[in-house]
Amino acid sequence: MSHYTVKLPSGVIWTPRFIAAINQEKCIGCGRCFKTCAREVLQLMAMDDDGELVAIDADDDEEYEKKVMSIAQPENCVGCESCNNNCARRCISYAPAAA
Repeated sequence: MSHYTVKLPSGVIWTPRFIAAINQEKCIGCGRCFKTCAREVLQLMAMDDDGELVAIDADDDEEYEKKVMSIAQPENCVGCESCNNNCARRCISYAPAAA
């Protein structure tokens, strides 16, 4: 399978990697990745009293059992990996896109 590649001005071929998954066991829902992403790829979710995940705002002050990040719009990802660069838990994984 071939992957999407870009030829950089230097002539180097680069294969961008796009968001593929978030390890919700490691994620602490701090929102640092959410605040970094200008493309609205991510959505902060919270577990309610019934154990269901519900969408919330990053600055929601309500108490929840646990907050985790989820991938809301993966098609908006440009492959910059800024979200994981700001993640203290390194719970975001990436994969190249098929061409």
